Amino acid sequence: MLGGALEGQGSPADVNNPSGIGLLTWSKDPGDFVTKVRPIFGCQPYHKLVQQPEHTMLGRTYSSGFEPDLKFWLLERPKQTALNDEWPWAVWYPLRRSGAFSRLDRKEQGGILREHAVIGRAYGEKDLAHDIRLACHGIDKNDNEFVIGLVVKELYPLSHVVQSMRKTRQTSEYITQMGPFFVGRAVWRSN
Repeated sequence: MLGGALEGQGSPADVNNPSGIGLLTWSKDPGDFVTKVRPIFGCQPYHKLVQQPEHTMLGRTYSSGFEPDLKFWLLERPKQTALNDEWPWAVWYPLRRSGAFSRLDRKEQGGILREHAVIGRAYGEKDLAHDIRLACHGIDKNDNEFVIGLVVKELYPLSHVVQSMRKTRQTSEYITQMGPFFVGRAVWRSN
């Protein structure tokens, strides 16, 4: 759809907007989003696209400190997940936790996060859902903390993993805002 003008990017068709697309971009240099990506939308034919600000999400990769290969986790894994042709469906959404979570001691936070992670790993091990997790503290216009991308083969498991996560203590007690959700299917990818 957007062709070679956006080398290294991907375009999913927006399920909830028949004339809409989404654009996933990444770079080691955040300046690229302003100097390379943004100018494209002032040129023909892209200047006719209507931005949906609620679906503008910006984040940075992060680690929990337990990853054995930090470079892979931060730089390569998100790209491999986003570009996997076997996983065309995606849901992206921002979220914010309450301040009460930050006030919990580290041990209790760890237990809450493990409950959530066990579900995510189970879906990943069965090739039902794979995640891209981005932190956006201080760089999200709505003060969200994270952007979550879930990519899958089929749409149903994607909805199911979100439903399963809602039952966790983290989501049911400490998430104050989730969404809006962008749901799309990849129609073009380029590395």
